[in-house]
Amino acid sequence: MPKYLLSVWHDEEYVVDFTTEDMMRIGPQVGAFNEELSAAGALVFADGLQPASTSTVYSHAVDHSISTASGPYAGTPRQMGGFWVIEVADEEVAAEWARKASRACEGVVELRPFQVH
Repeated sequence: MPKYLLSVWHDEEYVVDFTTEDMMRIGPQVGAFNEELSAAGALVFADGLQPASTSTVYSHAVDHSISTASGPYAGTPRQMGGFWVIEVADEEVAAEWARKASRACEGVVELRPFQVH
């Protein structure tokens, strides 16, 4: 069965604070979504990420040296905040999970298939 990445996207300044009213509502919604994914046998792995500002980018150069830079690779106002890896029958099923994830997170979720080897 094919695998898909469901990635959650936030504004750059988004901070997860589980004591806020929004997170006290969204947290259980995402928890219920995770339980539903797991019960369906579709969940491979899921987790949240630290803010993009905590990242380090490693870049290979033509001379085979590696340079490093602090901060996110993508210079965009939206950053990936978490993700699920799912394994389902087809893209139609994956799209339904993406819609459910977006509802649970109350935000943007990108659906992307893994390469087939």
